[in-house]
Amino acid sequence: MPIVLGPNQYGKAEVRLVHVDRSTPVHRISDLNVSTALRGDFTAAHTRGDNSHVLATDTQKNVVYAFAREGGVGEIEQFGTRLGRHFTAAYDWITGARVEIEQFGWDRIDVAGPAQDHSFVRSGQSRRTTVVTIDADDVHVVSGIAGLVVLKTTGSEFHGFPRDRYTTLAETSDRILATEVTARWRYTATDSGITGADFARLSAEIPRTLVETFAGLHSLALQQTLYHMGEKVLATFPEVAEIRMSMPNKHHFLVDLAPFGLDNPDSVYLAADRPYGRIEGTVLRDDVPAAPIAWDATPGFC
Repeated sequence: MPIVLGPNQYGKAEVRLVHVDRSTPVHRISDLNVSTALRGDFTAAHTRGDNSHVLATDTQKNVVYAFAREGGVGEIEQFGTRLGRHFTAAYDWITGARVEIEQFGWDRIDVAGPAQDHSFVRSGQSRRTTVVTIDADDVHVVSGIAGLVVLKTTGSEFHGFPRDRYTTLAETSDRILATEVTARWRYTATDSGITGADFARLSAEIPRTLVETFAGLHSLALQQTLYHMGEKVLATFPEVAEIRMSMPNKHHFLVDLAPFGLDNPDSVYLAADRPYGRIEGTVLRDDVPAAPIAWDATPGFC
């Protein structure tokens, strides 16, 4: 029977890289997790064990470190593009590359005075991300934020949903709404259309817009909140073609204090970590061409 090799890729996952820029007395630290994946003509490696077209994953790891030394890191979108272009230019049979970078934040320590030039404290649990996909001559950049936990103690309702014999959830007109936002947005232009300064600015301003929209919107459902957060990003930033979000509902349940002779006027809650609802969605411009390859192998989104 006819059996053929389908889509495939391979690379080095989670290369830990810390780069210190010492070019000025004020040091800058870049703390990254870099994963590379190559696409191309690797059929012989799979079907016959012929490795003549296989660029070793160890080599890919070494390229990450060497490029950090030779050109620095800068903005992660630009670093990912440099790596991807290198891999696709290295050999004729490598036709595409995917470089995923996760960046961990560090803030300068400020102890009763100006911020220290070379001492840092790890910032919150949110992480900046990017996925750069090189497909022949095309470059697609998808940046984002992960681990962004937000909560509002009022201004959220949930009611009007269908009820049947399995429904036990009570309707509410006032509840705690909490979620951990994972958002990724695709830029309308390739790497040549957006500067490093643009990437730095947008990486700060887009998450700020998401948070401000979450805080200001009176929510009737987490789905509504997701859509309006994405809508605000697209309305504010013409550089963004689409944004995809995954937002689990981090439930908070009132604790029954009646057995102890106490009331509970919406003040004492149990924060449940599972099971949880997970809301996912895409908000996009309908006049911008789709780019499905930009999202290949990026899990967690519909």
